[in-house]
Amino acid sequence: MLMEPTVEKLNAMKLFGMAKYLREWLELPKDKALTPLELLGLLADAEWVYRENRRLELRLQTAKLKQSACVEDIDYVHPRGLTKAVMLDLASSRWVQSHQNVILVGPTGIGKSWLACALGNKACRDGFTVAYRRASRLFDELAQARADGTYPHLLRRLAKVQVLILDDFAIEPLAAAQRRDLLEVIEDRYQVSSTVITSQLATEQWHGAIGDATVADFICDRLVHNAHRLTLKGESIRKHTGLTNGKKPTK
Repeated sequence: MLMEPTVEKLNAMKLFGMAKYLREWLELPKDKALTPLELLGLLADAEWVYRENRRLELRLQTAKLKQSACVEDIDYVHPRGLTKAVMLDLASSRWVQSHQNVILVGPTGIGKSWLACALGNKACRDGFTVAYRRASRLFDELAQARADGTYPHLLRRLAKVQVLILDDFAIEPLAAAQRRDLLEVIEDRYQVSSTVITSQLATEQWHGAIGDATVADFICDRLVHNAHRLTLKGESIRKHTGLTNGKKPTK
C-alpha cells in the first residue's frame, strides 16, 4: 500500500501531527512489526501532542509576555526575600484554578516583571489564557476603545482572559477616567479569573495612588484580599547583571 496518498489525506483533514509522525515512522528501521491497533495508538498520540503544542504556542503568542521567563529559571541566590517554597506553590497554577491574585511589590530592578511573566508562562503551559499589559498601556487602550466605540468589546475580552498581568501599576497617580476603567476591569474579573499586579508601591499606598477613597476601597477589596502577596527587597538585579559586568542576566 502506498502511504503518500494517505499522508496527503491526513494533511488535507488537518491531521498534521498524524501525517508528520506517519512520514517519520515510515523512514525508521523496523525492529518488529506493529499491530494496526498499536500504530493507530501512536498516530493518535502524535496528533494529541501536536495539537497541545500548537495550543500552547497560540496561548503564548496571544499573551504577549514582556519577557521570555520560566519559573524553572528563577534565581533564588540573589538576596531579595524570594522564598522557593512560595514560588513552587505558585508555579503549580493552583491560584489560577482558585481565581486568586498575585501581587509583587518592590523597588525597580528587583525582578517583579520577570517573575510575573514567568508565572504567566507557566499558566500558559498549564492550559490557561494569559494577557500581559503595562498599566499605562492598558489605560491608553481603554481610552482609545472608549473613543472608537469598542469599549464594551475590549472589556469582554479582558474579562475572558484567565490571567491578566498588570505590570508597573501606580507608577503615577490615576486620573478619574483611569480609576473608572480599572474599576470596570477588576469588577468583571472578581472571583472568576486571576490578576497579577506588579508595583513599586506597597499595597497600603495604593489608596493614595488611585486617588478616590471609595473607588480605591472597591478596587483594593477585590484585588488585595484574595491575593498572594510577595514583597521583594534588596539591590537592583540589573546593577549586578549589567552589560558592563559581563555577566549573564539573572532572574
